[in-house]
Amino acid sequence: MDGKTLIPEFDQEAATTRKTLERVPFDRADWKPHEKSSPLGELAAHVADIPAWVAVTVNQDVFEMEGPYELPKAESVEELLEIYDRNVAEARAVLEGASAADLMGTWSMKQEGEIVFSMPKMAVLRSFVFSHAVHHRAQLGVYLRLLDVPVPATYGPSADEEM
Repeated sequence: MDGKTLIPEFDQEAATTRKTLERVPFDRADWKPHEKSSPLGELAAHVADIPAWVAVTVNQDVFEMEGPYELPKAESVEELLEIYDRNVAEARAVLEGASAADLMGTWSMKQEGEIVFSMPKMAVLRSFVFSHAVHHRAQLGVYLRLLDVPVPATYGPSADEEM
């Protein structure tokens, strides 16, 4: 299985995620549903950033976590979508060029020189990148619901729209 095999899934999830990001009310960027939760703007920036991890996964064998994770800065939905669209386009191009051998290579995450985990790049893409994005998109959907912002359809109609 090469990177091209992942593109239909990637495209579907990217389109659904974009619909969710389009609805982020930036006038409420500091809002969070619980004291332990991330603020809305930070969660949205994280979701917009995740597709950039495709290139990091495919093009590197080892990723060293240095310092805290820095989120991209967005002050509006337009800026957020620019970040997301750029990351999606780059990720898609990387997937187009990834061979089966590339994706079966091992990828490791290190922190302070110690391996946190290692697995085949294909598994990293499916779990640490794709599923991770879906997880946080779902969180963002809950934020939207609690703010009374219509939640877009994902795998079927939402309570706010019919497919």
